[in-house]
This record gives sequence, C-alpha cells and structure tokens, in this order.
Amino acid sequence: MSAVTNDAPLLEVSGLQVAIGGVEILHHADMTLHRGELLAVVGPNGAGKSTMVRAAAGLTRPTGGAVHWNGASLRKLSSRQLAKLRAFVPQRPQVPVGIAVHEAVMIGRSPHIGPFRRAGASDRAAADVALARADAADLRDRQLSTLSGGELQRVQLAVGLAQDAPVLIADEPTSALDLGATATMARRLRALADDGLAVLLVVHDLALAAAVADRVVVMADGRTVAAGPPTAVLDQQRLAEIWHVDAELHADDAGRTALRVSWLDEPPVVARRPDDGDGAAAPTNL
Repeated sequence: MSAVTNDAPLLEVSGLQVAIGGVEILHHADMTLHRGELLAVVGPNGAGKSTMVRAAAGLTRPTGGAVHWNGASLRKLSSRQLAKLRAFVPQRPQVPVGIAVHEAVMIGRSPHIGPFRRAGASDRAAADVALARADAADLRDRQLSTLSGGELQRVQLAVGLAQDAPVLIADEPTSALDLGATATMARRLRALADDGLAVLLVVHDLALAAAVADRVVVMADGRTVAAGPPTAVLDQQRLAEIWHVDAELHADDAGRTALRVSWLDEPPVVARRPDDGDGAAAPTNL
C-alpha cells in the first residue's frame, strides 16, 4: 500500500452536519484525504457513511461544519470546478436504455467541455484511456442495459476516471458483486491509489477495507468515532462497541484478511472508551 503523504489534504471535512426532512442524520463528521491514499469509510447500517461522502462531494447540502477541496471551501466552488476536483461513482447508477458504453463514458468529460462545444479528439482519447484503466475497453460498444452488475461497475468507474479528477469517490462499489468481481474491483481501486489518485471508498466489508485501505474512518450514529490504520482501529473492542459482535480482524503477511465472528454467541460486555463530553465515543487517531 502507498504511504500517506505529508502534503496538504485534497479533501478536509470538519464537524460536518446534515439534516434531511428535519431529521439530523449527520451530527459531527471529520475526515481528511490525501493524494495517493485509499481511505475507507466503514460503519454499521445507518451510521451516516454515504451521507457524509455525498455531502463532502457536494451532492447533499450540509447544515453545519466545513468541507474544503484542495484548500477551497465547498461553498465557494461552482459545480464545474467541483467536478474537476472529484468524481463520484454511485452505489446504484441509472441505466438508461439505448445508451452505449462509450457514450456513457463521454459524460465524464462534461466538466472539460464548454457549454457550446462538442467533444473533441482529446476528449475521446481521454474516454478511451478511462475505459482501459477501468478494464472496460472490451465493453465499449455494448448497450448499458445489457451489462451485468460487475460490468456496469467497471463502466461506472470509467465514467468517473474520464473526469480526470484527482479524487475518486466510490459509494459501495462492491455491494452487488460476487467474490471474484469484488476482489477484482478491490485490486483496481488499490492500483489507482498506488498510481497517485486519492480514492475514497464507502464499504460494509471490514475485511475488504482492511485489505485495501491505508486508513479507515469509522462512523457510528452520525459521527466519526475513529480514524487510523485498519488493523489498529478495527480492534476487538471497537467491533463489539460499534457492530455489537464478538469478532476479530486478522491480516497475514501475504495480505490475506479475515473477519472471525462468533456468529451464535452474544457479544461480550465492553467498557466504553473515553468520551468527548457529550456521550459519544471520542474519535481515535492512530
């Protein structure tokens, strides 16, 4: 895995809050992301993972806190400026009928094409490069509606890469994939980070997060409760506190990871970590 750089973060989230329909979903979220880093956001269902990354990406309006992209406040960035800084790969992409893969990938070039311009040779070349980086070049002439789940995720990744942004955000890109396709996607995202892209990954699979991520951010009850290297942050006590399960995360020298779970046993009673004064577990940075 790549080492986290000491450069200023490409993305910095501080005290982020989000309310939807009058209900506060995100209470206090913090996160930083650096160039060449793969950061995984994990947490139980309803923890606020997707809400945080969507708010950071400018797709959901925050009600409090701050988001900075490459030092600039999210509130001061136009949609075109933001699109040049981050690409967002959604969990459930729309699949319109009658659209070919190469046409869909060209949509990723929109931030680089003026409102009264047509795509040029450089845009078409960039789309072809994106298809190759996503291992989707063989799907170029297929209709989106004919693709399998794994093929569609490869194409969605190509759309994101065509934006040529320094940050790629992937929201649960492996949720509908089988084991083989999940491993392939994991290798692809890890390779992109190793090539210098900043990758922000929302994922439920803790073993997968531990295998590919440089750092993880743990969310619970709309808050960031921990951040750091996966095997240090995802210890037995935190798994019991947050996921209410008796489990241990293991990683061997060959890079294989496993989550060992006592499926039929009640979780052990654990002492809470020191809190931050309002009853929430204090973020841990390791």
